[in-house]
Amino acid sequence: MKNTTKENFNTISGLGQIADDYDAALVDIWGVIHNGREAHTDAVQALQRFREERGPVVLISNSPRPSVAIPAQFDEVGVPHDVYDAIVTSGDATIDELARRAPGPAFKMGPARDDKLYEYLALNFAELEQAEFIACTGLFDDENETPDDYTKLLGQARTLNIPMVCANPDVRVKRGDKLIYCGGALAQAYEDMGGDVIFAGKPYEAIYRLSRAWLKELAGYELDRSRVLAIGDNIHTDLMGAQNQNYDALFVADGLSVGNSGAVANVLEKHDIYAKYMLSTLSW
Repeated sequence: MKNTTKENFNTISGLGQIADDYDAALVDIWGVIHNGREAHTDAVQALQRFREERGPVVLISNSPRPSVAIPAQFDEVGVPHDVYDAIVTSGDATIDELARRAPGPAFKMGPARDDKLYEYLALNFAELEQAEFIACTGLFDDENETPDDYTKLLGQARTLNIPMVCANPDVRVKRGDKLIYCGGALAQAYEDMGGDVIFAGKPYEAIYRLSRAWLKELAGYELDRSRVLAIGDNIHTDLMGAQNQNYDALFVADGLSVGNSGAVANVLEKHDIYAKYMLSTLSW
């Protein structure tokens, strides 16, 4: 596995500096294109230009919602639809896993806004004591709760030896200026208790398999992985996933609030993760 050092870490001026080296891009959504409240204008313009001059953009998100729900979310935060050619979500990959386990019953863990994930699944829901597994999209109230509020519930699930299917491996994301916990935080806590967790989103294989299928469809041929650029702001999902799949990675460092290449390099080296390029925010 490659290590990042200050000598081989490349801080670039914008996506345009390296765009000619790539024929397609896999791009994270939350933290790169918008912050949950509003679109990042420079990122929108950069992706529009990449599509015009280089090739397809597939958005790859750990959202627990199916990809068909994302355009409506874009409308709410002002992201235009011409920044992408296709969208793949953790929700898409999770649906495959849940379908294999239907009809359950399952214990549903997460906010009502994520219920679109279950819309076309013949899945029954039950209280924890009657459930065969947990379907986790996140915290019930991510504005006010933390994983500590779930210690008792997860402890009960562990006693019952119930597996968890986690639809969103992200631990935390920014919503506006606030950091909120995601399903990955609960999954991590459950794993720490010895619980069995099944993931489908980044950095795991299932979501990248779906993304490659889209790239092949859009390009008309199987793209060499050296010609695909992965762009993201999360070390443990976006960058680890890119590294596992042998994609070059562009790290958008603003999501971690680290302001210089040396600090970024130190963070990545600590976690034994490599990124080829870094920008503070995505721009052309």
